[in-house]
Amino acid sequence: MKTTLVFGASLNPNRYSYLAINKLLAKEIQTMAFGPKIGDVSGVQINSSLEDFQNIHTITLYLNEKRQKEYYEEIIQMKPKRVIFNPGTENPEFYKILSNNEIEVEVACTLVLLATDQY
Repeated sequence: MKTTLVFGASLNPNRYSYLAINKLLAKEIQTMAFGPKIGDVSGVQINSSLEDFQNIHTITLYLNEKRQKEYYEEIIQMKPKRVIFNPGTENPEFYKILSNNEIEVEVACTLVLLATDQY
């Protein structure tokens, strides 16, 4: 099964990353989460280390452009098939880096993709 990593996950139920975890689970998509605070969202453990993530198909980003920079190499090393840039995470510099590493770039809203069966 294809695994999605919610990158920049939050424990705050009002944040879009929190909603995305729940919507991914509702669509029965295997979901993992990385964020600054360790915790649990609907049974998905948010980890603050990237060491344990393997075989990731999609990374859905919830970090702004400035905060993404420190993770460029780690994301590339995960070799996901695609990275989704949600609203507020747009980053043309990173699009180019990912494309040069044969990683698909999608500028979209994960919640909308899920709601319209385009995920």
